Amino acid sequence: MLLLYLKTIFRQLLLPPAGPLLLAIAGLLLLQRRPRLGRTLVAIGLGSLWLLATPVIAGAITRLAEHYPALDLARLDGAQAIVILGGGGARTWAPEYRGPAAAAELLEKLSYGAYLARHTGLPILVTGYGIEADAMRATLRQNFDLTPRWIDAQAFDTYENARNAAAMLKRDRIERIILLTRATHMRRSVNEFSATGLAVVPAPIGIHTHEPTHAWDFIPSTEGLRMSYEVLYELMGEPVRWLFATLNLRRQQTGRGSASGVIAR
Repeated sequence: MLLLYLKTIFRQLLLPPAGPLLLAIAGLLLLQRRPRLGRTLVAIGLGSLWLLATPVIAGAITRLAEHYPALDLARLDGAQAIVILGGGGARTWAPEYRGPAAAAELLEKLSYGAYLARHTGLPILVTGYGIEADAMRATLRQNFDLTPRWIDAQAFDTYENARNAAAMLKRDRIERIILLTRATHMRRSVNEFSATGLAVVPAPIGIHTHEPTHAWDFIPSTEGLRMSYEVLYELMGEPVRWLFATLNLRRQQTGRGSASGVIAR
């Protein structure tokens, strides 16, 4: 638990907006003693914050993190279950539902998961932590009249999502899954799930589409900053996952490598 908190704090301080702002503050503190270095740090900090908050830059780096196209329902390759990853926010108490409920980004995942379940007839596994898993189950029942067959409420991160879900699924002899998460998170998720021996059919949501560029795409916005935050976290997260796996800092289950575990689209 302590490692989780430390990882979260480090992430919040490194990524925008905190990271660039801390860089600019460091520059301000150095202005009197090292004026050239101070001005450089201020310019880099504020300049990078401006750029990362613009939709045109956020969209460009988002495309760098997306590696899988939208799921083709005609090519499910014998998938036996749908796995929906948590993340995206949950409300502990939603008065309108009189209980827990998924926030907007998590609701988007559940909505697409329900869509896939209707079209395929496959059972659903939801994986998250604590109230998040409760909110996923409650939202599927209340909003979509679906009950997940498996519920993992003990996964702090993607590694544990994969390990816990694989243990549940393999008890029921499930070997091929449709994996549902955000497009920017899909590469890391596929690698983690494939490392457990599961064959994965990627089903990304939130794929960034190529649309005409407008003047306001160069103006900073909260949406642009949110996009940049998420994609930079994923671009950093995959090398860290690879390093942990390479150095055996995480105990992986015996299974196929990340490439062979993915069902090619």
